[in-house]
Amino acid sequence: MSKKQQHDSQKLDDAARAGWLYYVGGKTQDEIAKMLNISRQSAQRLVALSMSEGLVKVRLEHPIARCMELAKAIKERFGLQFCDVVPAITEDPNSTLGLGQAGAAVIERTLRSETPKTIAFGTGRVLRACADELSFLHCPQHKIVSLVGNIANNGEATRYDVAVHIADRVKAQHYPMPLPVIANSEAEKHVLHQQSHVARIHALAKEADITFVGIGNLGSTSPLHVDGFIDDEEMAYLSEVGAAGEIISWIYNREGAIVDCKINKRVTSSELSLSNSKPVVGIASGMNKRDAILGALRSKLINALITNETTAAALLEN
Repeated sequence: MSKKQQHDSQKLDDAARAGWLYYVGGKTQDEIAKMLNISRQSAQRLVALSMSEGLVKVRLEHPIARCMELAKAIKERFGLQFCDVVPAITEDPNSTLGLGQAGAAVIERTLRSETPKTIAFGTGRVLRACADELSFLHCPQHKIVSLVGNIANNGEATRYDVAVHIADRVKAQHYPMPLPVIANSEAEKHVLHQQSHVARIHALAKEADITFVGIGNLGSTSPLHVDGFIDDEEMAYLSEVGAAGEIISWIYNREGAIVDCKINKRVTSSELSLSNSKPVVGIASGMNKRDAILGALRSKLINALITNETTAAALLEN
């Protein structure tokens, strides 16, 4: 290691120590300066560095009354196991800010269990944000299972393979889904699913103790359309039949019923289970996803929800 690398590494170590003392230990910057034998200005810079480098994760723990009221109302309206609502901190109606931290908190509570658990994950930007917020843990007793194929149309690994990222971060056992997200044909899908290692992964996913999924909207901005899985003709058909959203690439309508379409006949993801007694946590927000979230709630494709204040209020208007 070069002298510069050693210096940078030591600086991050000092920043992590200062960040821990400030955000966790409750020490003032003057106290940190004395403890580390540095100036107050240096202590201030180290604390700032700990945040800018992502060494410190800040989560909101105070139960904000309005959010708690919305969460309670949604839980009762849709018969959920639990609902978490985070504050709306921007005027953007489609914002997902805050979901990463809230989702990570729930995931971590599961990971900290000493009892071995099987935890299944879908994919998407919001779930990846949750993964990025996780603490570095050592959880070899748990199994992390992917619900979705990890190969894109062009043969590359998908950009948001959440399960592998989480498993690496928390040192848990990992069971990826070594399949294309969408098979070329229905016949190809059946051949792929008959492979013994794929069947074992689907069986693990079905028996998961808790499942975390993103909820996608449909339309021109849908990841399935942007990534080329749905063409314009198919999108027009889905619009005509009232398709509202997708979970792990399964497309459903406003009532949550799986739509009879070409994509659903070729999707390789684990099958969705209605009214699952174990937690199936949907993590999503945005007015552009309101109908998709409603469909998932109405049909019990999910039985727990993490969303934000703006979206929660909109869900209760229907």
